[in-house]
Amino acid sequence: MSDYLRLNRAQWDERAPAHAASPDYAVERFVSEPGYLSEVVRFDVPRLGELSGVRAVHLQCHIGTDTISLHRLGARVTGLDFSAASLAQARALAERTGAPVDFVESDVYDAAKVLDAGSFDLVYTGIGALCWLPDIQRWAGVVAELLRPGGRLFIREGHPMLWSVDETRGDGVLALEYAYFEREEPLVFDDATTYVETEVTFEHNVTHSWNHGLGEIVSALLGYDFEILMLQEHDSAPWDALPGHTVKDEHGEHRLADRPWRLPMTYTLQARKR
Repeated sequence: MSDYLRLNRAQWDERAPAHAASPDYAVERFVSEPGYLSEVVRFDVPRLGELSGVRAVHLQCHIGTDTISLHRLGARVTGLDFSAASLAQARALAERTGAPVDFVESDVYDAAKVLDAGSFDLVYTGIGALCWLPDIQRWAGVVAELLRPGGRLFIREGHPMLWSVDETRGDGVLALEYAYFEREEPLVFDDATTYVETEVTFEHNVTHSWNHGLGEIVSALLGYDFEILMLQEHDSAPWDALPGHTVKDEHGEHRLADRPWRLPMTYTLQARKR
């Protein structure tokens, strides 16, 4: 296993139980409310369209809350992730909610080897997934392999402009500190925190990540003969990406408190395999 996979998987394995126990993932609401959807999926319900009977795969599914949300919208879903600890939480949630969702352990680049390539109507990937992948062209090829002709890719992701911002400065300035474009060398962080509310102390804190410019993502898909159906940039995110700079709206989305039109925080992209 390459160093980035080893380091990143150790980080996700350690954080998965804390994420499942945190109120931010609302696991207990999934159990007590049969119609409950994750905030990420709920935001895009008008864009996802009718999912009844759709065969879907959720790449980099983590603890499965978005995966089960897609099932609740009618899709027949398989979740895939490289973290065994994350999938243990996902399977436990599926069992508690009675959701017939399959979960498969694999690196996303090997997805077409462990799943039924060319058989999916929908490939879904959500917030905070692509930044863990060093090569966006290779990822686009995997998506193309998974989809049947006419199948659809759906992404809601953190915007590469947001990933370029240093949110840790103490002077109140939002500075462009990190690469916008994909680079061979990773961004290396040593961060003992996580993005949800928890009191757990973590030991595996070094991660490797990469940014991918919006044009690079679109070009990668076009290179595999995808048709771009939608590209919407949003001034909000479903988590507090820039603590101290954002306000939360009535839908649970966070946007800049001061002139939110300055920064795209997420985007939704849809593409069809020709």
